Amino acid sequence: MDQDLAQEAISAALKGDWKRAVEINSNILQIDKIDTDAINRLARAYAELGNFQKAKAECNKVLRIDPYNMIATKSLEKWKNLKKGETYTSHPSSAQIFLEEPGKTKIVSLLFLGDAKVLAKLDSADEVRLNTNSHRVSVLTTDNKYIGRLPDDISARIKKLIKSGNEYQVYIKSAANSDVKVFLREAKRDKSLSDIPSFASEKIDYISFTPPELVHKKEDVHPIEVEDTEE
Repeated sequence: MDQDLAQEAISAALKGDWKRAVEINSNILQIDKIDTDAINRLARAYAELGNFQKAKAECNKVLRIDPYNMIATKSLEKWKNLKKGETYTSHPSSAQIFLEEPGKTKIVSLLFLGDAKVLAKLDSADEVRLNTNSHRVSVLTTDNKYIGRLPDDISARIKKLIKSGNEYQVYIKSAANSDVKVFLREAKRDKSLSDIPSFASEKIDYISFTPPELVHKKEDVHPIEVEDTEE
């Protein structure tokens, strides 16, 4: 495999230049027809351009070479409900998006997932948005298609904090037909909430001989003035 061409193909994908990605990966496959990494990249590029027939065909090529290839398997599962001409777009991703900050970020699994066709179009690092208009907070695509709902405890807390002036960014962390995880990031903290973290730290583990009177409950470690229950 030509490492320079492979790097060019990866660079084209990161920039969202999918036509260029098709061209480069096709050139790689003229040199090595069984380069499964290049075939998977080509399948992804075709999917981004809306040609799911070709995308699925490329994934099946991978599985004929490597029946246990998880990238191809997951891609076929993701795209099985999409047809030629439907759009599948994602944005160039950055590792910086998923940098975790104590009290400011949290990875959450969504409940009551939406339509499989909507989920199939999601990709890691896609920016989505929160809908706080209803009793519970749901997550929507940028074109207002329902993805899923935050757990009740997170919903109640986020609603209170947003009402008090906080702002949040939401990105898809991972997406499958039966499991979607989002990455919540505090983008702005209101001055009135300066000492209140958006998300509590993980539960502290105490060694067995710690005297009971010294063991604090999770909520005692990070006092929070914002109520978590709906009025």
